[in-house]
Amino acid sequence: MPENTRRARDEAFWQTFADRYAVEPGPINLENGYFGRMSRTVVEEYQRNIELINRSNSVHVRQRFEQIESLDIRAQLAELMGVRAQSVALTRNASDGLQSLIRNYNRLQPGDQVLFCDLEYDTVKGAMRWLARHRGVEVIEIDHQHPATFDSLLATYREAFVRYPRLKLMALTHVTHRSGLVMPVQAIASLAKEHGVDVILDGAHALGQIDFNLDTLGIAFAGYNLHKWIGAPLTLGFIYIAPQRLADIDPDMGEMHFPINDIRSRTSYSTPNIPALMTLPLVFEEHEAMGGSATKGARLGYLRNRWVNAVRDLPGIEVMTPDDPRLCCGITSMRFTRHADQQVMVERLLNDYNLFTVARSGAAFGPCIRITPGLTTTAADMDLLAQALTELR
Repeated sequence: MPENTRRARDEAFWQTFADRYAVEPGPINLENGYFGRMSRTVVEEYQRNIELINRSNSVHVRQRFEQIESLDIRAQLAELMGVRAQSVALTRNASDGLQSLIRNYNRLQPGDQVLFCDLEYDTVKGAMRWLARHRGVEVIEIDHQHPATFDSLLATYREAFVRYPRLKLMALTHVTHRSGLVMPVQAIASLAKEHGVDVILDGAHALGQIDFNLDTLGIAFAGYNLHKWIGAPLTLGFIYIAPQRLADIDPDMGEMHFPINDIRSRTSYSTPNIPALMTLPLVFEEHEAMGGSATKGARLGYLRNRWVNAVRDLPGIEVMTPDDPRLCCGITSMRFTRHADQQVMVERLLNDYNLFTVARSGAAFGPCIRITPGLTTTAADMDLLAQALTELR
C-alpha cells in the first residue's frame, strides 16, 4: 500500500494533526471548501506580525518588508509551485487575480469568441461577459453532460472548438466549486492549444489538495488561493503567468509601480495585508512538513470515498461527482432526488444531525449539496454523514 494511502487511513495520525487546530464547539463542519483553518502556530505568528506592524508601522514595512521579506516570500511561493519567482505575483485572492488576467488579456479582437462552461465560478463568468461589453467579443457558454466522464468532458470541448472557430480564450476550473469535479486540465489544455485557444485556469480549490505541475498541465495563465488548503490567513492569493507569455497580459489599468516586464504590474497596486503575508514562510513550512498536497489530497479523498461508497447506490440519493480518480477529490456534491428543495435538506442535516453543509446552484444538472471534509474531519464524521443521508433520503 502506498505511504500516502496508508497514512490517509491512520486516524491516530490525523487526530494528532487535528490537535494543532482550534475548533469552535458546534456543528460538524463539512463546508471546508469556503476557506481553511490556520493552525494554532500560524494564528500565533499572525498575531505577532499584527502587533509588530502596528508597533513599527511604515518603518518596518519600508525598510524590511518591501525590500527583503516580500521578495523572500515570493521566492518561497515560487519554489512551492515549482516555477520561477518572476512568474508569480501575490493578490488578495484567486478571484482578484482571475479578473485581472481576464480583463488584461490583450490578444482579443472584436468578433473573436471566448468560452466558459456552466461549472465556472460566477465571478469568472461575469468577467468573461464583461469582455463582450468592452471588447466586442462573443461569449460562448456550454453545459457539460451529466454524469460527466473523462471522455465526455473532452468531447464537449472538442465539439466547441470545432463549432466555434473564432474562439481565442477560455476559462477553465481545475476543481469546480459547485460539484468538486476535477477537470482533466492537461488534456483539455492540449486540445485547446491545437485550436489556438488560450486557457485561463481557476485553481482556487486545487492548490493544496491536488498535486500538479503547471508546465506539465500546459497552463500559461492561472489564479490561486492560499487560504483554502495551504492554511494561510484570508486575503492571500496569487496569479501565475508563464514568463514567455507576460506580454499577452497588459499592466492592470496602466499600473506603473513596477516595470512593464514585471508580473507585479499585472495586479492592482495597494497596501496588502502585510501581517498575513508575513505568516507565509511558516505556512509553507507546515504544509511541506506534513507531506504537501499529495498527503492532504490522499486524506481528503479517503474521507470523500468513505461516505460516497456508503450511499452512492441508494435510491433517493444522487452523487453528482464521478468516482473516476482522475475526476474527483475531497469536494463532492449530492442531492436528494425525492426532495425538490435542497436547501431544506441542508437545514435538516444541520438541525437533525449537527452536520453543516452548503447548497449550490447554477450548474446545468441542477441544485445540489456540496460536502467538503477538512483536515480536522474524522472517519466517524463521515460515517455519521452516511447515516444521515441514508435516513433522510
